[in-house]
This record gives sequence, C-alpha cells and structure tokens, in this order.
Amino acid sequence: MKLHETGAFLVDGRLSAVGPRPKEEARRGTIAWRILQAHNGSADPEMLRIKFDSLATHDITYVGILQTARASGLERLPVPTVFTNCHNTLCAVGGTINEDDHQFALSAAHKYGGIYVPPAVAVIHSYNREMMAGCGKMILASDSHTRYGALGTMGVGEGGGELAKQMIGRPYEVAVPEVVAVYLTGKLRPGAGPHDVALALVGATYASGFVKNRVLEFIGPGVSTLSMDARNAIDCMTTETTCWSSIWRTDEKTEEYLAIHHRPEDYKRLDPEDGAWYDRVIEIDLSAIEPMIALPMHPSNALPIRELKAHPERLLAAAEDAANAQLTGATLDLLRKIGPDGQIRVDQGIIAGCAGGTYESVCAAAAILRGRSCGSGEFRLSVYPDSLPTYLELVKNGAVADLVSAGAIFRESFCGPCFGAGDTPANGELSIRHTTRNFPNREGSKPGEGQMAGVALMDARSIAATAANGGILTAADEVLTEDPAIPLYTFDTGVYANRVYNGWGRPEPDYELRFGPNIKDWPEQPALTDDLLVKVVSHITDPVTTTDELIPSGETSSYRSNPLRLAEFALSRKDPDYVPRAKSVHALELRRRDGELAPELAAVAEVLAAAGVPADLAAADIGSAIFAIKPGDGSAREQAASCQRVLGGAANFAREYATKRYRSNCINWGMLPLLLPDGEELALGDWVFLPGVRAALLAGAEAFPAYAVHEDGSVAELHLSTGPLTEEERQILADGCLINYYRASR
Repeated sequence: MKLHETGAFLVDGRLSAVGPRPKEEARRGTIAWRILQAHNGSADPEMLRIKFDSLATHDITYVGILQTARASGLERLPVPTVFTNCHNTLCAVGGTINEDDHQFALSAAHKYGGIYVPPAVAVIHSYNREMMAGCGKMILASDSHTRYGALGTMGVGEGGGELAKQMIGRPYEVAVPEVVAVYLTGKLRPGAGPHDVALALVGATYASGFVKNRVLEFIGPGVSTLSMDARNAIDCMTTETTCWSSIWRTDEKTEEYLAIHHRPEDYKRLDPEDGAWYDRVIEIDLSAIEPMIALPMHPSNALPIRELKAHPERLLAAAEDAANAQLTGATLDLLRKIGPDGQIRVDQGIIAGCAGGTYESVCAAAAILRGRSCGSGEFRLSVYPDSLPTYLELVKNGAVADLVSAGAIFRESFCGPCFGAGDTPANGELSIRHTTRNFPNREGSKPGEGQMAGVALMDARSIAATAANGGILTAADEVLTEDPAIPLYTFDTGVYANRVYNGWGRPEPDYELRFGPNIKDWPEQPALTDDLLVKVVSHITDPVTTTDELIPSGETSSYRSNPLRLAEFALSRKDPDYVPRAKSVHALELRRRDGELAPELAAVAEVLAAAGVPADLAAADIGSAIFAIKPGDGSAREQAASCQRVLGGAANFAREYATKRYRSNCINWGMLPLLLPDGEELALGDWVFLPGVRAALLAGAEAFPAYAVHEDGSVAELHLSTGPLTEEERQILADGCLINYYRASR
C-alpha cells in the first residue's frame, strides 16, 4: 500500500502527475464533486448546503432525534426516513424500556410518515443497502458506519442534531471536502477477504490522519475484481480511517446488485472524468493483501496474521502495554493466550453486522467449516446475519446447516457484538470478530468492576479457519488454496413487504405518539451569557479519546431515551469521578441563578481581579468542561456530547477533534468546541474564564481571550479558538443548543 500526499490526475484510467486541465478545474471531475454539487442548495460550490435523499436512524438514537425535531417544529418527514431496531433488541436492562422505544418509533413512523423496520429484521446499513441506496444519491444516518459508496451513494454518519435539521427542512452545511483516490489494482488471493483489505487500509491511514474529514473515492481496475458484498464490507470500514464519506466507481456488478434487489432504476454508471484531479492518493494492490488481524484496542492496530504468529510474545506484549495504558480498573493479559507450543489460542469468534454478517462472508465461513467441528472446548463461534433476507437465503442454500452442524450458534440480525451488548466474553478472554470496532469495552466487559476482555478484528474466513482449528489462531490462507464457491443470491421482497411498516408519503398527523415511562424530554438548556466560567472536571491525556469512553456503549444504551439517567454513565469507564464533579459545578450554577454566589466562585473572582481581569461572576454562566488531547473518535452518537450538556457542560478543550461529527455534536448541544494550542496547559480543577465570549462569537471571532485560574492561585492567559464556524453554528452556540435555536427562529 502506497500513500501519496502530492495528489494526482487520472488520465486514461491511470494516475499521472500531469493532467490536461488545471487542478482547480480538474478537481470537479471526481465522482464525489458531481454528487455533492447535485445536492448543494448553495450558490457557493465551496460551502455546501446539502439536502439528503433519505435519512436513517436506529434504536439508540432515534428517540432523542425525534424529541429534538418535535421541539423544533417537526410536522412531517420531508424525505424517506428509516427507523431501524438493531442495537437494543437483546438488552434486558431496564425492563420494558427497549420495546417502549420501539413502539414510540412505530407511532412516529405513522404520525410523520416514516419507515419502521422492526427488531431483528435488519441492521441499519444492510437495510439501506438493500432498499435505499442508489447511484448518485446521498444518505444521512445517525450511525458512524453510514457508508454506501460501493452502491454509488455517498453516506454520511452524524449525530442526531444533524438529522433533526434535515427533518425540519434545514440543510447540512459543510465546506467541500478534499477527495482522496483509492486506486485498486490486482485481485484478492484465496483466503483474503474484505476485512483484510479494510484493516490494511485503516492501519495505513488512521494514525496520521491521512484521510481525516476527506472523501475516499475508489477507482482503478481492481474495483471490478471485487464482488459487491466485498465492496460493501470494505466500504463500511472506511469510517475507521476518519474519512467523512466514500464513493466507488460503479459497473456491471453494481447494476446486477440493484437488479437482484428489484431496483434496476437506481443504477447508473459512475466514473471520474478523464483528467480528474485527486488531492491525495492511496494505491492498493489487492493481490498483496494477506489475512490480517487488528489487535486490541483499535482497528488500526493491524498486522498480518502471519507476522503475529511468527512473533507472538513481542507483538502481544506491545498491544497489551498500549491497551493497559488506556484502561482504568482492570488489565488486559494477552500473553497468557500463548500456549506452551507457542501457538495463540482465542476463546470466541463472532461474525456479525454490517461488516461481517453479509451473505458472502457467512457463506465463505460455512464452506470452510462444512464437515468440520468448532470443538467442545472453550472456543465457541456465533454468527449474526445482517438481515432477514440474507438469513432466508442462507437457510435455503444450506449455509446455516453447515455452521450449526459444525457447532456454531446462529443468531438474529443484531448489532450487539459490535457495540458491547451481545456475546460478552468471560473475564480475561480474547474474542476474534468480523465486526467494525474493537475499542475498549466494545466486547461488553466492565473494567471499573475488574472485568476485562479483549477483541481482535479478523475476516470471517480466518475466523472460520480458526474455529475449524479448535480456537488456535489460523489464517484462512493456511487452509484454502482457492476461494469457496458462493451460491447465487436471490432477494425475497416478501420478507420486508410482510413486516416493515412503510408510511413514507402518508403521514397521519392525528396519530398519537406512544410514550413509555423512560422516554423523557430534553432538559431546558440556558443560552450563552456574555461571560463564561468553566471548570475542568475531567482531564484525559490519552492520544485519542473515543466516544465509547465519553459515553459507554452496550447495556448503558438502554437508557438513551432518558437524558438525565443516561448522563449518570458519562465517562464512567474512563473517569468514574467525572459525574460527581460535573454535578458539583452545576450546583454552583443553580445557586448563582437563584442569586447566591458560592464562596468558591467568589474566590475565583478575587483571584482574577488581583490579576487585572475583572469578572462579574454573578452574571456569568458557570459550567463544567473536559480536557482531552483528541476527543470524539468513533460513534456518531450525540449522547457523547449531550450527556455532558445535561450535567452542565459548557465546553470541551482539545488539541484537535478526532471527527467532524463529534465536534458538530458539541456545537448542536451548545458546548464550545475550544482548541488549546500546544504549549498551553490546563489541569484537572482549573477554572477558565472567557470574558465577552458571546459577543465575540456572534461577531465572527475564531480566537477568544481566556484566563486559567490554577489551583495554586496563579492566573495564565490562554489563546483559545474554535476553528471555523458557520453563521448558523455561532447562533446555535449563542442560543445554548439546537432546540433553543429553532425555537427562537420560529
């Protein structure tokens, strides 16, 4: 794999340093540029105001989104909107609250004209691939793995606020992104699968931010050597590179896929123009890709299985040390997985979700295990198909029988193993998974209670090879000399026609929404005052902080419809003292609103005055804040920000933000996304005073004067900035949150 920062033209289907047109003109020849401009409602081609063709959300996020949209004036859904139920279908936490949410979404589909996909029918991205994606379209969804580029659709995963905007007819604003060519050549060798390509790509790009907030455009002759299932599986993993979206050139296989799914009208050929310019280039020779493994605790910790087996002690020790540096309350022991014979033993295999539960990956795993056994020892294997139509075809062609006969457990369409709510391993175990993420706690353990398990990512083919070897780590190319034959796929439309409620275009305004006792409205949030004082109540120095660490996934997500109750889990696995600290600061703010300035605040005001910084804290908003080097990698869940906000959070301090979606979540919840320059330090317990912040924000400032009051009584001037903000984002921050902004503008 080769990465080129200098960019290139595509001339006669090949990369070239020289092109027929100037770069500024040639950049308009990419597929991405044409799709983005076709959806742009702005007269400025560089600052996009996008209206998406459809929306999608699932049962961890749709209640909060609908509550935001309702409070902002939702009357009917302006584009097809899919409510799927694929995340909290097996969680038993909290009694009826999960099914209460499902019924709320069904009633909302009736009232506003949406599409409701019941629990266990399909994971969000598989339904969108099968039923919604089409060449030249754009889809916005409240899940970070919203990627349908292989079907010619630019998918964008964002927090709930961005979907709420679309639901009430407001555009999605973004500066036109750079486009990175992913130039594919060659053909995958036997035993190599789509997850091997994806992990190699993530491993090569993530740490450096090579494609951060850019669009990946897959081109080159190697595209046509990949099946559509392989393209889809690679594509959904592009999220882990931190790119903004993706798009692939389309061909006869794309046309065939859409025809099989009874939507031939959604196909059109998409190719870059001859002479198109790409800002950066990634070259991938598919024939050089070998079976890969991503060690805990990130998909970018990727290396060939062959290399790991050759040097298990050194490589597992390094991964173990890095993982334990992130953990609080428990340790991960990977070296104990090396047996006396030097072989690595794993305890569990999972094939699931939008990445692994695809038809071809499950068929390949079944072929490898046909006539073999997973054994009756500690190792066990579970398989989750990505949709009921996939499951039905796997039953018909015998793949389910092959897997179950080999000792695998066949389960329903569910995202749980991908976010820590299903098939949780025992303490100390190692699970290998064809899923999207292996972040801390994505396997469902609780380090704060001394529980710890690990997840390594692998392709379904190598997982099956390992299962056939009784849990001894085995690459698929060790057992395969040619790829398994995949039976022809047919798509049964009756599965969805008989179970999915499709109310698109037929809203029922008088239909009563069905609420459960756990479904609560968003708490009222204050507008930004002229001055702001915040206290740093969590200080995180890890290189990257994931959204899972900001608000854990898994069982805690059962409380996602109750903002205050869910907020009790904020940072609980990373910084257990965050919630009580945030609450103590919020108590000071509540006393201030009642006219009482607490002694702690009076003392801060005195220190500032002595340093020549007058501060009327009786009139200033008092909030909490977190400091993290690079927060927000991972999930699009807005709760990573909203949980801070409902506890009184007013800002984040960071060196940079890991993703646009987390920064957008902070903005939509009224928390200033502040950047702290290298060399300027904050510590846990510091107070930060921002005088005149509201006026500066509304005046278009990006830099703000600020003063840190350290615990030793010293005062340091800071040079904070927000980075670029649109006019609308500035007003949202000034109004205190997105809901307030829409209320003020109605």
